[in-house]
Amino acid sequence: MNTGLEAFVARAEALLARLEPLLPPAPPTVDWSATLACRWRRTPLAGWLEPVRVLNCPPWASLRHIDEQKATLDRNTRQFVSGLPANNALLTGSRGCGKSSLIKALLPRYAKQGLRLVEVDKADLIDLPHIVERLAGLPQRFVLFTDDLSFEADEPAYKPLKAALDGSVAGLPDNVLIYATSNRRHLIPEYFAENAATRHQGGEVRPADSTEEKLSLSDRFGLLLTFYPFDQDAYLDIVAAWVEALGGRVTAEMREAALQWAIQRGGRSGRIARQFAADWVGRQGLRGRKR
Repeated sequence: MNTGLEAFVARAEALLARLEPLLPPAPPTVDWSATLACRWRRTPLAGWLEPVRVLNCPPWASLRHIDEQKATLDRNTRQFVSGLPANNALLTGSRGCGKSSLIKALLPRYAKQGLRLVEVDKADLIDLPHIVERLAGLPQRFVLFTDDLSFEADEPAYKPLKAALDGSVAGLPDNVLIYATSNRRHLIPEYFAENAATRHQGGEVRPADSTEEKLSLSDRFGLLLTFYPFDQDAYLDIVAAWVEALGGRVTAEMREAALQWAIQRGGRSGRIARQFAADWVGRQGLRGRKR
């Protein structure tokens, strides 16, 4: 090797040594036989599936007063893990009423049948084609879970999701579904000014193309499940279930405190019921220790 070539190789090796700390680590290989859930993580240079070590999946029986929604999503998921046709699902409605809990509760329920969960942040949906590519062909059945989904019209993640749902030649592989939650029925905000863009032809009102575009995303989910606020009796029943699950006792004093808690928090929901139960059972436990 001549002197010039040796110098070039030495400079190249020195440059690589300086760049190596800046490069992302090699993505870990996921053992899906032992991993039930992953999160999609990304840097400006790469993305990877990160196994979830501690699962936050509520017991199926703890989800009360959403029986119709439970039955529908459960049936769709049974179809999916059985290799039968199934639909992508959008769960919308009141906050804290069990939308994301219902999706997460499916994981331990069907893990033995091969169900796996991949959580994807809304901003990372731009990587959807890369995520799907890593899951296609595997024997497990994957639900891509996105919580609190909504978009501004110019967000880049909007189009990859739309294409994956029902707009691309490739589409989703047979072993992948998308389950998403949102407080918005139509996912993208609509404005009064858009009503002025409607056209009247022959007495027929035709919405402007921009409005049609906004409605089309939610329409691409085959299942649309709506969640509603709980009335007082339902709220107290959910509180009682969580208190008992945490090892506490249901009493008249507890019920009165639960109602006051809901007033202070400005609403009645499953999330508020669970938070009250944790506070109540914890406080009663502290009192017991002082005796």
